[in-house]
Amino acid sequence: MTISAAPVIRRRMMDLTLEEHTLTVPLVWSDLSDTRTIDVFASVVSREGGEDLPYLVFLQGGPGSEAPRALHAPAAPSWLDQALAHHRVVMIDQRGTGRSTPVGDGILSRGAEAVAEHLTHLRADAIVRDCEALRAHLGADRWNVLGQSFGGFTTLAYLSTDASSIDRAYLTGGLSTVTRGPDEVYALCYDKMRDASERYYRRFPEHRERMRRLVDLAESGDILLPSGEVVSPSRLRSVGSALGTNDGWQTLWQLLELDPATNAFRYDLAAAMPFGGRNPLYFVFHESSYANGHVTGWSAERVEPADFVEDVTLFTGEHIRRDWTETVPAFQPWRDVALALADHEWPAIYDPAALAASGARGAASVYVNDPYVPIEFSLETAALLPDLRLWVTSEHEHNGLRAGRVLEHLVDLAHDRRAR
Repeated sequence: MTISAAPVIRRRMMDLTLEEHTLTVPLVWSDLSDTRTIDVFASVVSREGGEDLPYLVFLQGGPGSEAPRALHAPAAPSWLDQALAHHRVVMIDQRGTGRSTPVGDGILSRGAEAVAEHLTHLRADAIVRDCEALRAHLGADRWNVLGQSFGGFTTLAYLSTDASSIDRAYLTGGLSTVTRGPDEVYALCYDKMRDASERYYRRFPEHRERMRRLVDLAESGDILLPSGEVVSPSRLRSVGSALGTNDGWQTLWQLLELDPATNAFRYDLAAAMPFGGRNPLYFVFHESSYANGHVTGWSAERVEPADFVEDVTLFTGEHIRRDWTETVPAFQPWRDVALALADHEWPAIYDPAALAASGARGAASVYVNDPYVPIEFSLETAALLPDLRLWVTSEHEHNGLRAGRVLEHLVDLAHDRRAR
């Protein structure tokens, strides 16, 4: 199958130049006799005078999130200025997001079976193939990769198959396990959320009883969001996801200080919960991120520890629940798709032996308290990549890339420069 490219569109945005590229590529890279195609969109961003700098392709977290659109402060990601000092930045919308044949509610008209089958072709291994097509299109022999969270998982898939295409790899909160199954991951993430919950309640002990009362209200069906969702206890407890970010405790504190009968509480609760209708892939596709030759089978729900069942004040993080397909209006249309994907046997996409032989260079930030990508498993993966410099820190949480000068520090590490 021939890969085709639309004409390049060039734009100026203050001191930045944007080149917009759209490729038409196979939906199913593993079977080129399948004639279905999708579009993959990427914007190449450079600062004036930096048009010939090396490429750095940014792989967004998620899964299911497009690349950032804002390119100037204060809305732009804080790391972009750091990146543009050394690179042209390739902002790729991963397949199924943004302008890369996005997946939304409209696709459901095809029927659950067809939609589920379509989504199986949107994983990290296919994103790698899209990146390789884009690299060839741009005429780059090699380039650099920055992978945040799920983007780091994708970078590990990239290094498993095409390490020779990557000069340096930068991973931020994205050193996923490449040997363990989703059950082990989510069980350890419960341990991380238990610790995060107890740290929070040590600071704000009065909030434990407030959380207990809120769970009672949810049990009675008395918390109603503006969307019409009757909030279940498991959805309410998922606000703990905020504790995985640098300032997320403030989000939680502000929420628990509000009267639950007020509009302010209902709207702030809706904004604080991690899974929403804007990005359905994040919910229906999430557990597949940790499936390296596994059936997920609602893993987070199955491995919930007994104390989380007994103590309803313990917060959860990225632990999705099957009952949300019945209680969350945005997810109800996706119920049959989510059930089908939970039963799907996902092919392996990581190769530990290939990673060990990759010679990968670069640097990675590993966050000590990360409740989404546990440090214990990150260090196991790092051991396969001895030339990947590590920055193990408790200075930041999972969103450190967006909250500080993390990229600048990693670039210095990768190039053996003294950190500024």
